[in-house]
Amino acid sequence: MSFPIQQAMFILGRFCISLILLGAMIWGGFALWYQFPSVPLAKVVAIVIWVVLGGFALWQVWGGQVRWPALLIYAVAFVGLLGWWNTIQPSNQRDWADDVAHVLHADVHGDQVTLDKVRNFNWRTETQYDARWETRHYDLKQLVSADLILSYWMGPAIAHTLVSFGFKDGSHVVFSLEIRKERHESFSAIGGFFREFEVVMIAADERDIVRVRSNVRGEQVYLYRLNVPQQDLRLMFLNYMDEAKALEDKPSFYNTLTTNCTTIVYDLARRISPTLPLDYRLILSGYLGEYAQDAKLLTPNYDFKTLQQRGYINPRAIAVGQDAHFSEIIRQGVPGIAVIKAPTQEGTP
Repeated sequence: MSFPIQQAMFILGRFCISLILLGAMIWGGFALWYQFPSVPLAKVVAIVIWVVLGGFALWQVWGGQVRWPALLIYAVAFVGLLGWWNTIQPSNQRDWADDVAHVLHADVHGDQVTLDKVRNFNWRTETQYDARWETRHYDLKQLVSADLILSYWMGPAIAHTLVSFGFKDGSHVVFSLEIRKERHESFSAIGGFFREFEVVMIAADERDIVRVRSNVRGEQVYLYRLNVPQQDLRLMFLNYMDEAKALEDKPSFYNTLTTNCTTIVYDLARRISPTLPLDYRLILSGYLGEYAQDAKLLTPNYDFKTLQQRGYINPRAIAVGQDAHFSEIIRQGVPGIAVIKAPTQEGTP
């Protein structure tokens, strides 16, 4: 009986080595495609060489006796690839797209917060807009609310996550962790695994960052009032300030799975409520609303279907357009919200 067991273990070992080699080949191929600093033809040549090396190592695994020197050569090549990979560093100095051109700067003095580079674009189309970056001042003693905003851009399972803070005068400021694209770049979920983009914390007017999604891009946008104790609102807001300062001081890469618009909300919320559980809905961000309700973070005494139906803002957003009362009108009928009439200008420039 020992011989069949030994043979089975030998075959299992070969399968395990093969899976490791295949994983290295696939990862290395994508890494070279997204980060090899050359023209596409040179990228293809580099990938072909990498795959040929991996294929040769695989052939050695299954071609009779395992030839360890061939595997050692590929292992050395992989270590070299990892060494090159670790030289790729994030930066705040690139030719950025207009909507992510600036890094948010926050000055906090007690209850008084000054935000420099608050985005307030007037979007006509995705490519036609008036670019405006403003300095705004907020008094944390006047902070009264926080709203979770989910904007669906790729089916029911994937949504962009934003948090909007409201003040007694009806003004709001929205925080959103976004990929920082260069002018020539477009979003790629796969590229997001391979250091294709940095991240940037955007603070914005709702008539910019919400309206561009609902009115210009045609995304489906839902707004939910967060059931957060008053004492925690300030901590939430200041956590965003800390994150903005960290990204200003030390740039960071976006990662499709671990560093994105949803994981940042979860990470900041955990600083206040450490018992918040991990959940698959933190990855499938389109279901974050249900997660928030299960965690008792949304308006109580409503079923989720009602919260979702009444939190759907697109018809109201499209009807009101660029009107100064945008924030007030999109909240009409949303459970848990007593709408305060907004001033003519969001915040105090």
